Amino acid sequence: MKNDQIIIDSPKLKEINNFLADPNNRVINDLLRVVNKYGSAVEINDRAREARQLPNLMERLQNAGSPYIKDLEWLISARDKGEFVSISDFYSHVTGNNFDPAGKSFNEGNAVTLEISALQYFPWLIKEAKQAIKNREIMPGRYIRVRKMREQENDQGDILAVAAAMQIVGASYVESLDTKGTDGSNIHLGGPETITGYFGGIGQPNDYALMWVDELLYFYTQYGINEVLNINSGTILLGYFLYKMGIDIKFKISVFMGNDNPYAVLWTLMMARLLSRDDGTTPLAGFNLSNSVNNKTLKLSSDIRHQLGMGNKVRIEHHITETNKSIVRQPYDRLDELIEAAGSIPNISAKHEGGYPDEENRLEHPSDILDYFRDKEEVISSGEMEALEKNYLIKHEAVNHTARKLAENGLSFIGARNLHRR
Repeated sequence: MKNDQIIIDSPKLKEINNFLADPNNRVINDLLRVVNKYGSAVEINDRAREARQLPNLMERLQNAGSPYIKDLEWLISARDKGEFVSISDFYSHVTGNNFDPAGKSFNEGNAVTLEISALQYFPWLIKEAKQAIKNREIMPGRYIRVRKMREQENDQGDILAVAAAMQIVGASYVESLDTKGTDGSNIHLGGPETITGYFGGIGQPNDYALMWVDELLYFYTQYGINEVLNINSGTILLGYFLYKMGIDIKFKISVFMGNDNPYAVLWTLMMARLLSRDDGTTPLAGFNLSNSVNNKTLKLSSDIRHQLGMGNKVRIEHHITETNKSIVRQPYDRLDELIEAAGSIPNISAKHEGGYPDEENRLEHPSDILDYFRDKEEVISSGEMEALEKNYLIKHEAVNHTARKLAENGLSFIGARNLHRR
């Protein structure tokens, strides 16, 4: 048997292209009808670019009388005054040595992106920033949000405030759209509790894939939100199609897709490559591997990514901690494996979905993945908002524990770029 026996024949690629280009193709025409509601690709991108401008976000918050405008002004001031710890000072404090950015003692080429999930409410970010200044800590370079979109849209400008804050601090972030099977569209799910731990089970059944596109384009054009979570093979394909049409959206693939072996990763990256633009770019900003992957799979996945020309374009996002409840068996702590892998795997993020187990076990209310799906009104009425905020800050502490361990081992990291000077 030989490798060339499994290559894709050119005639088969031609058949697929003919299918996609068929003017009578119903599934593609249904997609075009949704997109055309928002205009051409140029018009859609222009609206999103305008909506994303920081002065415009601030003006909208001001006009809405949002209490968050003062917090954002404080954040800008703290950034401009250099109140956050510098990278040099952080490394020097951790290692006890003067940090030389040009030195060879640290692996700068494989910097690990520090990632936190989930930033449910804007005030948590301000509390986190003030703690980071006080304790000389690092703010994450990547944030994941799982709060309901419509709820945050109607909550004193929360959606606008987070969009503005991410530009101020210099971090990437991901929103999770509401159009998914946990809202009742998948009639066989009783709610989030029936799918936690069973990846691939959320879904976007029937016409929900097109509803997802509609929701994505709404939030893209209204708020400039251009990176969202993707949990379904159908909506992943639609995301590739939108990008091929010229619409500059991005997405990350969730852990719930279950990429748990090199062949699943090959499938994911192969489709991204096949549907890339002429310049080689794709909308796939990153993807979470399954919690069950080992370092061998991480390395093979990185090799596949490199050979397909996407090593610096697609981030491998790896859970280092998980919520204490409702998702994985505890204790779950992948830090030692990260330290081992980080030296040879570029463009990887360390995702902190929970605190480290020892810290979580001290909490009266440990972190729980099901808390992501709760309405803010219900959280407040239960009296548990303070506990959930504490859960988030424990995750922030986990981020910094990881940062310290990376520094101790001569490895570098990426925090909020605008806050932490060299």
